[in-house]
Amino acid sequence: MTVAASTVAQNPAARPRLVVFTSGVSGQCRRAEGYLAQVLQRRRNHATFRVVVVDERKRPDLVERFDVGVLPTLVVVADNVVRARLEQPRGCKDIEQLLGPWLL
Repeated sequence: MTVAASTVAQNPAARPRLVVFTSGVSGQCRRAEGYLAQVLQRRRNHATFRVVVVDERKRPDLVERFDVGVLPTLVVVADNVVRARLEQPRGCKDIEQLLGPWLL
């Protein structure tokens, strides 16, 4: 078990947040959500992250706060610090590379 996985097992609140900035009207955003679901399912990592989906129309304040310029954007926040970021993922491989340090 990795150090990150051990920490999560001991304290579920310590799970990093995976913030998914998206738009309900974007086909590219819907595809990215599908890629993300595949990565988490394939690696059996549904509980690794606290996934937070942010619709850019409903939470423009968060879009601005995280300086999101393009959608979709995935941001990993651990210990209240942005640890990783990926703009416009083009497939599962991009997302696996982003999330690799946290995946089991």
